[in-house]
Amino acid sequence: MQKKKLSIIIPMYNEKNIKKNLQKALQIFDTFNRPYEIVLVDDGSTTNCYSEAKEVKSDKIRVVGYKPNKGKGNAIKYGAKFVTGDYVAFLDADLELDPNQLKGFIKILEETKSDIIIGSKRHPDSKVHYPLFRRFMSIVYQIMIKILFNLNVRETQVGLKLFKRECIDSIFPKILVKRFAFDLEVLVNANKLKYKITEAPINLDYKFGSTVSPSAVYYMLLDTAAIFYRLKILHYYG
Repeated sequence: MQKKKLSIIIPMYNEKNIKKNLQKALQIFDTFNRPYEIVLVDDGSTTNCYSEAKEVKSDKIRVVGYKPNKGKGNAIKYGAKFVTGDYVAFLDADLELDPNQLKGFIKILEETKSDIIIGSKRHPDSKVHYPLFRRFMSIVYQIMIKILFNLNVRETQVGLKLFKRECIDSIFPKILVKRFAFDLEVLVNANKLKYKITEAPINLDYKFGSTVSPSAVYYMLLDTAAIFYRLKILHYYG
């Protein structure tokens, strides 16, 4: 029996090493022993990374995009229009999360009969390095998420996720957030629709050098409040 096809959506904005990263991704996914496709979405980049991505010749890759920049969430939602696979994954263009980890995600999804697998830095088996302050902010935010949405996950923001195709088709028409809390809105909607969400460990060997700007925190909280309003007041999801 043929294995289910995997579609990987990769949002891109001004990625410096996209050609090399796409070549690496192809090498990795070729080892999965299953049909797959990569949908690379250029989120209004201002550099030449779109043309560089086009230089990678493979029938496994489709490069699409738009202008101006609208946010990672918008890019993923846009890319979902082009997928043809039975499973749909999200993967960041910098490949700081090794694509090989999706092989384990697929195994967990099938063995646990889950609908959605999400990477979690706070999974007890994860191996990650990031500053104490960032870790503290993540914990505080996830406590808030638990209180507001009763969402039983320890992490919402990791850029490595795997979905059954039918989940994408059900969830994405309701998604409004384009930037800061896109992942949260997807998971809140999935929870409302009673999809089974399972967390998976990740390996992330990355030293977070950037700080979280006050404006990013503000808009993250604003988006979170908007999701709460749509869920609890408008009963928009589900």
